[in-house]
Amino acid sequence: MKLEGILPPIATPFDANGDLYPAKVRHNVEKWNLTGLAGYVVCGSTGESVMLTTEEKVSLWGWVAEYAAPEKLLVAGTGMESVRETVALTNRAAELGYKAAMVRTPHYYKNLVAGAAAQKLYFSAVADQSKIPLIIYNWPQATGVDIPAEAVAELSEHPNIAAVKESSGNLEKVMQMIRTVKPGFQVLVGSAPTLAPSLMMGATGAILAYANAAPFSTVAIWEACRACDYAAARDWQDRIARAAALVTTRYGIPGLKHAMDLNGYYGGPPRLPLIPASSEARREIEEAFRDLKG
Repeated sequence: MKLEGILPPIATPFDANGDLYPAKVRHNVEKWNLTGLAGYVVCGSTGESVMLTTEEKVSLWGWVAEYAAPEKLLVAGTGMESVRETVALTNRAAELGYKAAMVRTPHYYKNLVAGAAAQKLYFSAVADQSKIPLIIYNWPQATGVDIPAEAVAELSEHPNIAAVKESSGNLEKVMQMIRTVKPGFQVLVGSAPTLAPSLMMGATGAILAYANAAPFSTVAIWEACRACDYAAARDWQDRIARAAALVTTRYGIPGLKHAMDLNGYYGGPPRLPLIPASSEARREIEEAFRDLKG
């Protein structure tokens, strides 16, 4: 399986009552279809997946599969704490046409699962039973668990584990993974502020929350790196730096959804207990995205 280019972990549209908003799912996907995005990750962290019911996840997977252009790769976020539930969700997504599953590191019982041995057991057990390949999803800032690069290298030998999404922003760790994983295993990153240097080091692509709001700028960095035009890649990286930091590390999903509204997508409200971006945050985001529209 080829996992290249830029994929957004798509934001989940909610209406004013906090219910899923299928018309806006269609609006966003059809607008993203017109860009150079490689595909969509549905029910990732940016999609507020931890706040969705199983039925809502299945509905979202179905809608996105219906509206996505044929050439777009579909990846389902299916990670849960137990192997059993993760496998069940992954195979449900496979039945709906999804080609890979992005599975986050289990983390609730940190004292029991934070080590490499438990993480390797979890991902191997899920991969053994899954009908589609897995992408290991490491985001220690949110989970408090940081899967070691050495564990990823060992897991890369599993025939049904195709890639890792490394979202820590740790360039040294990205480089270590690229050096040590099995040939053909793909290293993707999840940090827009370090996108260009990660691609220059050999990452094959990225799954970026920021790409929900400004996909063209991330695709421009990808295309520049693919053409070895590193000056252009660095220039674009500088242009997006402030905006990317605001809608990821600083203001998170509420800030990202406001940026989507600014750029003609539907962001809308986050699901409670998250609250919409403050007026001060909105002003800061509007300023940062002034030259990143369209």
